[in-house]
Amino acid sequence: MEKKIYLDNAATTRTRPEVVEAMLPYFSELYGNPSSVYEFASQNKKAVDDARGIIAKALSADSSEIYFTAGGSESDNWALKAAVDAYADKGNHIITSKIEHHAILHTCEYLQKHGIEVTYVDVDENGVLKLDQLEKAIRPTTILISIMYANNEIGTMQPIKEIGEIAKRHNILFHTDAVQAFGQVAIDVNELNIDMLSASAHKLNGPKGIGFLYIRKGVKIRSLLHGGAQERQRRAGTENVPGIVGFGKATQIAIETMKDRIEKEIKLRSLLMNRILKEIPYVRVNGDKVRRLPNNINFSFQFIEGESLLIMLDMKNICASSGSACTSGSLDPSHVLLAIGLPHEIAHGSLRLTVSDENTEDEMNYTVDQIKEVVDKLRNMSPLYEDFVKKRYSTASE
Repeated sequence: MEKKIYLDNAATTRTRPEVVEAMLPYFSELYGNPSSVYEFASQNKKAVDDARGIIAKALSADSSEIYFTAGGSESDNWALKAAVDAYADKGNHIITSKIEHHAILHTCEYLQKHGIEVTYVDVDENGVLKLDQLEKAIRPTTILISIMYANNEIGTMQPIKEIGEIAKRHNILFHTDAVQAFGQVAIDVNELNIDMLSASAHKLNGPKGIGFLYIRKGVKIRSLLHGGAQERQRRAGTENVPGIVGFGKATQIAIETMKDRIEKEIKLRSLLMNRILKEIPYVRVNGDKVRRLPNNINFSFQFIEGESLLIMLDMKNICASSGSACTSGSLDPSHVLLAIGLPHEIAHGSLRLTVSDENTEDEMNYTVDQIKEVVDKLRNMSPLYEDFVKKRYSTASE
């Protein structure tokens, strides 16, 4: 197939033409600084406020609780560092999980170097947080629980409502990294008892370089960036008006199309999953088969290296991933796959496919055909597979 098949939508998505069209005037026509007082700039301020309102409505939040950032990583950093700073008089302990995005894990490592105590809660073999362990980890000095809404590698969605209830019962702040979930599934921050939530536009067909942090009214969170009085004096820096407008438009489209999009993505995902499990031996699905993002499927193939699989699929015009794009340069196996109990040799053979509603069944079938061919070729080159086959044949002959 000559057409490129893009199956890495967890890494980033194509910016929709409608989003680009909405953004364009704010580059060269409506280019005023929204913080200025004259009429020309007020149009930009209104555009920012309109986008803020669209995003707030998508969360059942108030528009005054949405603060724009440069992306999910900044939002995660802000939530953790500012909470630790603001609630230092209450305690110095936070709780997270072992499968968080590195924007959380590396921030926790930084905080530990500055006297903060961090508990990393385990997950089960499907990547679901162990709620009993979470509750046992709570101390009188616990000030924050930060658990991702859905995992970026294996797609497992966490029991967010239950986590929120635990946090509320113990009077602890609850933050969720919802970068993969916002726009993919319905989220109500009030029903779920979420105090802070991070999201990023480029995961839902919006532009890169723009995100937000939802901060519930009454939560004492200080600034991460200092300078001007933008974002109601909580996030300094001239507003990225085109990006904010694009984020608002992308959110509007995502909410309006969610039901039909989920149905199509689950159908495509099921086609991939069923064919691969049926037609390729020695493969497993990573993550919960039911409680997972509609567009995510993650496999581990025994006796092959995931990096080689990706390269050979790329030669066949298929874009996929072995996990998080942020760690694609690492030779170490995914920390997520190790956390769910996979041995190193199997974790190394992982493949993440994340579909969109722009993909087709023909593309899925072509992808499976090519994966079968590549896996077979790589296994025939593998001494481990050769030894496995010989041992199996020898045992069967006895």
